[in-house]
Amino acid sequence: MTKKILMVLTSADQMGDDKPTGTWLSEFADAYLEFKKQGYDVTISSIKGGKAPVDPGSIDENTPQEILDAEKYLADTVSIEEVEMGDYDVIFLPGGHGTMFDFPENKKLQSLLREFTEADKYVVSVCHGPAGLVGPTLSNGEPLVKGKRVSAFTDAEERDTTFDSLMPFLLESKLRELGATVETAPNWSEKSVVDGKLITGQNPQSTPLVVKELIKQLG
Repeated sequence: MTKKILMVLTSADQMGDDKPTGTWLSEFADAYLEFKKQGYDVTISSIKGGKAPVDPGSIDENTPQEILDAEKYLADTVSIEEVEMGDYDVIFLPGGHGTMFDFPENKKLQSLLREFTEADKYVVSVCHGPAGLVGPTLSNGEPLVKGKRVSAFTDAEERDTTFDSLMPFLLESKLRELGATVETAPNWSEKSVVDGKLITGQNPQSTPLVVKELIKQLG
């Protein structure tokens, strides 16, 4: 049976009054391209559907051509409102600062994450992608991340970007407030954390680690 993966991307393209944002391209592309190499069936969705914005800061003269080419797959994403948990084995949330603005409040994303968790399916996210994990509660009313070990973009890394003042909250701090144990590495170091079928990574550099772990678990 071919494994089916739902990737959910941000539709937010602005932070503050004049800072463009979106998905961090490598966090999508590193995962998507590896999933396709494995023969997985991948659906690319976003909060609003249609063209998913890419953070311009995630592209520079050193970006590999393979990563640049992957942007074409974001031209016409499926709206999150059109997808259902039962169709997939994995939900994967790439990051980018845009996720901080539309992931936490989206009711459909909260519902999907609760359903995937309670059906014992894989919930995977990297960098700012765990912003999606701060909104959902389980059927027992507890935060989805309470008592879980996770990794995510750290407060120190956020201060490094100088965008901390533009964020609605600091992701590491918010996850801790909700009862998660956040495991961190030095800024911009690779870090992934596995807690059952919840797999998270700290930053863009951690995406390959997270993907490798997921593939290993999927067999």
